[in-house]
Amino acid sequence: MKTIDAFDKQFPTEDACKAYLVAARWPNGVMCPRCHGKERIYHLASKPFHWICKNLGCGGKNGYRFSALTHTIFQDTKIPLIQWFKVGYLMLVAKKGVSALQLHRVIFGKHTGSDYRTTWYMCHRWRSAMQGEVIPLTGEVEVDEMYVGGKDKNRHASKRMRMNGSSGKVAVIGAIARKGMVIAKAIEQVNAETLQGIVQETVADDVSLVATDDHSGYRNLKKRGYPHQSVSHAKGEYVRGHVHTANLDSFWSLFKRGIMGSFHHVSKAYLPLYLNEFSFRHNARHNPDAFAELLTTSNR
Repeated sequence: MKTIDAFDKQFPTEDACKAYLVAARWPNGVMCPRCHGKERIYHLASKPFHWICKNLGCGGKNGYRFSALTHTIFQDTKIPLIQWFKVGYLMLVAKKGVSALQLHRVIFGKHTGSDYRTTWYMCHRWRSAMQGEVIPLTGEVEVDEMYVGGKDKNRHASKRMRMNGSSGKVAVIGAIARKGMVIAKAIEQVNAETLQGIVQETVADDVSLVATDDHSGYRNLKKRGYPHQSVSHAKGEYVRGHVHTANLDSFWSLFKRGIMGSFHHVSKAYLPLYLNEFSFRHNARHNPDAFAELLTTSNR
């Protein structure tokens, strides 16, 4: 990742941002975002970074007009692209995440007249773009679940749960390929059907190991053809040879520290977006072109 000074030098103007966006979206030439055609695309000389598509069935006889921002998270925005880029980049390089309030202070300041809610909206638009491509995980894969939510003893007495266990918390499941990608999702129920369904959805058929804890929801993975082994956390067993969930535990630890230290509170409704952010950042950690990759996923 480049320094923030190098980032500012690379994107000094709106045109520089738009030129970079065009190159990231269409490395092989401008393509119509509606019909995805490359032929009969004409640049509008009177409007930089605008084109018209004259392909049959695309826009009728007058053609379909589009710009560098069409079908992206920036479409119809009145916020300068420089600010959009700065918010996205700072989110990408902040290992534990950065709050919208902090970004607002750093980028917009206190006296610009801009609203904090605008920065909050921008952050969530970036998080929605950070879904990435779900590729079946291969090699040695760890699968584990956890719960997100504050401790009941820290709640106001009127809001404390009257039940034990995970009441009031949101369940999350993750799968990570060792030295590879991570996939994390919020789930409604922690049962065998849900856990095994996530494994089938995210783990390739030819993996060499699926390592989990001893949750009963994973017990039928071997019957489904997966090389499944588990450790018993309840018995104090956390590693047995190659069988452990240490890599995923590290990811969960970072995620929890980000929630507590940077965001303080994440609602159930927006939890999937924060999981997007932390997963994308983890998966792009060794990619020098991570920002360009993020821009290509910003297409709506």
